[in-house]
Amino acid sequence: MKARQLMWILWPSFLVAGVTSGIVFALVDPQDVLFLDHLRGSRQLVYALGFFLFWAMAAGSSALSLAMAPRGVVLDEFDEPMSH
Repeated sequence: MKARQLMWILWPSFLVAGVTSGIVFALVDPQDVLFLDHLRGSRQLVYALGFFLFWAMAAGSSALSLAMAPRGVVLDEFDEPMSH
């Protein structure tokens, strides 16, 4: 994968993870989050794990979109190249 494609995936997913973390942790107190029904993490740990989980999910979505994007010249119904 080229560095440019990697940035197409990681930068938008980073922004989405930041916004999602802000929204989720405005509604959920990290001290209320339990792991495996009995483990409680510090606020910083829960914030960090939440952010990286959201980032990974958004990066997976962006990577899937990039993988499904058409390659090469895209033709319209009249076999003419479509402009971007």
